[in-house]
Amino acid sequence: MINIMFSYTSMIFALFFFLCIIFQIHRQHHCKYPVLIDYPFLGMLPPVLWNLWRVHDFVTEALKKQHRGTAEFMGPWFTNMNYLVTSDPINVHHMMSKCFENYVKGDEFHEIFEAFGDGIFASDSETWKYNRSLFHSIFKQKDFELFQEKIIQNKLERSLIPLLDHVQRQGLVVDLQDIFNRFTFDNICSIVLGCDPNCLSIEFPDVACEKAFNQIEECIFYRHKVPKSFWKLQKWLQIGEERNMTNACKTFDQFIYANIESKRKELKKGEKNIEMEDLLTTFMKVEKGSQVVVHDDKFLRDVAFNLFVAGRDTITSALTWLFYLIATHPLVEAKILQEIKEIFGGIKFEKKLGVDDVKKLIYLHGAICEALRLFPPIPFETKQAIKGDILPSGHVVNPNTTILFSLYSMGRVEETWGKDCLEFKPERWISERGGIVHEPSYKFISFNAGPRTCLGKDLSFIQIKMVAVVILCNYRILLEENHVPSLSHSIVLFMKNGLKVRIEKR
Repeated sequence: MINIMFSYTSMIFALFFFLCIIFQIHRQHHCKYPVLIDYPFLGMLPPVLWNLWRVHDFVTEALKKQHRGTAEFMGPWFTNMNYLVTSDPINVHHMMSKCFENYVKGDEFHEIFEAFGDGIFASDSETWKYNRSLFHSIFKQKDFELFQEKIIQNKLERSLIPLLDHVQRQGLVVDLQDIFNRFTFDNICSIVLGCDPNCLSIEFPDVACEKAFNQIEECIFYRHKVPKSFWKLQKWLQIGEERNMTNACKTFDQFIYANIESKRKELKKGEKNIEMEDLLTTFMKVEKGSQVVVHDDKFLRDVAFNLFVAGRDTITSALTWLFYLIATHPLVEAKILQEIKEIFGGIKFEKKLGVDDVKKLIYLHGAICEALRLFPPIPFETKQAIKGDILPSGHVVNPNTTILFSLYSMGRVEETWGKDCLEFKPERWISERGGIVHEPSYKFISFNAGPRTCLGKDLSFIQIKMVAVVILCNYRILLEENHVPSLSHSIVLFMKNGLKVRIEKR
């Protein structure tokens, strides 16, 4: 009996081993451009999980070894986690501009990012076009630029400077990333909803809607890490991260819908501000020719959520990495202060800093571009091919193929940026005549490229510059000893352990 059982067991193992070999040969036949070792059944996932703590640098190193920085990633069997990964700017230009209509967000993206609804970041075709035209009509108005300027000035004077003064007097170690997070959340609430939740105060309060928003983004990244079937099952059972997602969406949506209801009541009463209004009020009724388009609550909710992502997290990430790089490069800090002194006659000036003032700061602009190049707020982007195609690098794209391009890796390609690509050099962005160097969007892709280029690019630079000048002119930011920031695992490139600093008066 034992011999028979042993014989059956041997046969089963032999069959299993044979199937593994056949399966592996089949996968290798279809995987023409492998980026990593393809393990039986597990695919290329093991080395990624092993290096998850440094995944962006790991992907960058792997792509550098591939032809034109492009390769195929095959996930575990039955998971459909298969991607074509690239850091080649010419491939990106092909997908984002030349063949824009063939590369869309796709249904899978929409499922993972369901919290975005039908907003501008998750939508395609006519829905995306309508959202973009709506945003464009508002963002390009001088009134909106001045409206944003006023809100930022108020938040700097009434919240950020008093808080930093308090921290300095108490000699506290603070997380500057958390401060920026609170600052930008209050700002975007004021700009989009016309209300200030006052997240930024010396008490560092827990604000439910802000915590819910953070939780939603963490859950979205979680959906990228695990097989679709797994998070779908969790969602159905309402357990784990998917339960957190459901609760967070409920909390944040209640906050948004309450503001929508309040705004509608104000409009019915005829309460209208003569000055530029918040975006929620503006989008409620939009004039289109001779007609007035009335948007429903779901549309307004999706618009608001997408604007929160665009105007809050990306700015927080950019400010955090900028101040980290400035703190670790004292010569750059000295040059920024020297520029401010030359343009404004000193680093201590009485008048409020405005939009037109910060546009004169060329060296600071270069420093911001360098921070965005090295640490892009959105570290990766995905597209799905509708029809088959061949990329400029020669790689074949089959219909429905998901392409992932690493923005983080693109900023670290020697062929694109030179052998000093890992160095923080604001001078890279300044011409011989002292003007700003404008790189093609598919090369410097922090603000996306092609028809999807970020409409708020100029507004983002204005906000970052205003914050940077006020802080640098009043304080020295000193990194806490032995504090080494690390990259977060998120859809936005934050610091996993924050940016721990001490504040000194200048």
